[in-house]
Amino acid sequence: MTKELIIHSAPDGVDIALLENKQLVELHQERHNNRFTVGDIYLGKIKKVMPGLNAAFVDVQHEKDAFLHYTDLSPDIRSLMKFTGQCVAGNLSPEQMLNGFEFQPEIQKTGNVKDVLSNKHSLLVQILKEPISTKGPRLTCEISIAGRFLVLTPFNNTVGVSKKIDSSEERKRLKVLVESLKPKNFGVIVRTVAAGKGATELHQDLITLQDKWQLMMRNLKHVNPVTKVLSEVDKTQSFLRDLLSPQFHKIVTDDPVIAKDIEEYLKRVAPDKQGIVSCYTGKNPIFDTFQITKQIKASFGKTVTIPSGSYLIIEKTEALHVIDVNSGHRSTMEGDQESNALKVNMEAAEEIGRQLRLRDLGGIIVIDFIDMKNPEHKRILQQKMKEVMEKDRSTHTILPLSKFNLMQITRERVKPEINISTTEACPSCGGTGQINASLLLIDQIENDLNHLLNTHTSLKLYCHPIVAAYLRKGFPSLRMKWWMEHKKWIRIYPNEDFGITEFKFFDDNDEEIKIS
Repeated sequence: MTKELIIHSAPDGVDIALLENKQLVELHQERHNNRFTVGDIYLGKIKKVMPGLNAAFVDVQHEKDAFLHYTDLSPDIRSLMKFTGQCVAGNLSPEQMLNGFEFQPEIQKTGNVKDVLSNKHSLLVQILKEPISTKGPRLTCEISIAGRFLVLTPFNNTVGVSKKIDSSEERKRLKVLVESLKPKNFGVIVRTVAAGKGATELHQDLITLQDKWQLMMRNLKHVNPVTKVLSEVDKTQSFLRDLLSPQFHKIVTDDPVIAKDIEEYLKRVAPDKQGIVSCYTGKNPIFDTFQITKQIKASFGKTVTIPSGSYLIIEKTEALHVIDVNSGHRSTMEGDQESNALKVNMEAAEEIGRQLRLRDLGGIIVIDFIDMKNPEHKRILQQKMKEVMEKDRSTHTILPLSKFNLMQITRERVKPEINISTTEACPSCGGTGQINASLLLIDQIENDLNHLLNTHTSLKLYCHPIVAAYLRKGFPSLRMKWWMEHKKWIRIYPNEDFGITEFKFFDDNDEEIKIS
């Protein structure tokens, strides 16, 4: 499988498309006005403590106060609060890290928020989920700083290794290696991409994370809440950090600055990949050249067609997303009904997995597959869905098919879902659903023509191809009748983008003539 990253820079932000074997599987939009990104760390201010919800609302400069539940406080919340206070007061040196820091007792897992937090106190928090709909950000006090191979977690001394690394020997090697490198009073999580990496690469990544921690400590000194004290890397670098793999063979952007930044980033983390970056200079939009615009239009509507002929209906309610699988003209294929249903469902599962990643759907998703009675077929379909979802980086749970052939999936959502309108306003009616009587179209053209020929010696008429053909065909044609009446030849050009009743006049300089 080959992966490509296509990056389009626009005045309001950046659009990032991930292609797998030329097929669009993820689309991310980073807007300049988005101030709340997952991973950003703030010195917030507690506005309300709600014992009934076992949660607190924290001011992080969003129009809605951010939500912090007790379960997201971290067992070491008291150590974090003490550390924050000392940093703000300037009593801790960044170079000191956490050396000599005196830990506080851990809180109980089943305690109440009112026993830990109080109103008006400042608190170091990290964005766990971006603002979604009418809700503010969701926060956590379990601070972590992510790198290419490692994740740094303060106030503990544990080393965890990703379970996705299959080899037990490799996991053991990485754990021993990282334990010898990590700073005191810090825990480290070893990411999947660290498999096979040596001490030099891991140590360099760890140094980068320590530098970020020290930068955060410097930013905390004498600062007043509410302030962002450490920013997550931009979306492009975050994407590369999490996804860069040997399968990546092309990164293309239409912004020279972004191209240079990516090259600098790859120079640090993957020098062998520098050559895959290029800057697009073509005349057509970059997303059009790589067929991304077409795939977006085909993938984001209510109805999604599968190449085999079946299709999906995707709808959103307040509580969940519903996906209905329809066989389309596949229902006419040969074979017994049960086998045909399995084939359609298997193809639909592949596309559904892609749609969940592409639209970044979250919460509860209910899929209405085509009915199957064979228990083995149901098991095969569930296994297929699990295999498809293995590519999904979001945390998810897949339940077996119910007796009504419904499958329930829960998928973590940390940012608003991608929602792109694939419809366009009708050029004839302007979206009103009504047009002028087509019977009067020729009369309207001739009225405007009579008016314009008083002031213009030459005219060009652009209209729908069917109308153009009607005006030019026959003997005598309408255009010949106009010539005999006005002694001026009207040049007629068909335009497929025009609505059936749409027409425009242009002069010899190809400037549109507006008729008031």
